[in-house]
Amino acid sequence: MVSLNNVSIIGNVGKEAEMRFAPSGKPVTSFSVAVNSRLGESETTEWFNVVAWNKLAEICNQYLTKGQQVYVEGRFQTKSWEDKDGAKHYKTEIIANKVLFLGQHKQDETENTKDIGEDLF
Repeated sequence: MVSLNNVSIIGNVGKEAEMRFAPSGKPVTSFSVAVNSRLGESETTEWFNVVAWNKLAEICNQYLTKGQQVYVEGRFQTKSWEDKDGAKHYKTEIIANKVLFLGQHKQDETENTKDIGEDLF
């Protein structure tokens, strides 16, 4: 049986990227992306949590800014845990394998497109 877990989004960065280090020492950067959809007169916004690892994490941390338009490609991953009261919680994230920066970024205030992808792993 064939299966596929692939997602692509274009939206705006919702908050500044936050880089930390995993216990293994690998860099990991998290950020959120807002994707707007319009159906007739109604507009909705979906929020996606994005996680990038290794060199891609470092580059996202360096260049992404709040409000910047970005293309993200990756796979969905859902984590689950129980809180101290025994309630089950879930969090779905996009594990990025490619990020395309659209528009302006931190170090260069001119219009720019920067493609960062799979070759960085």
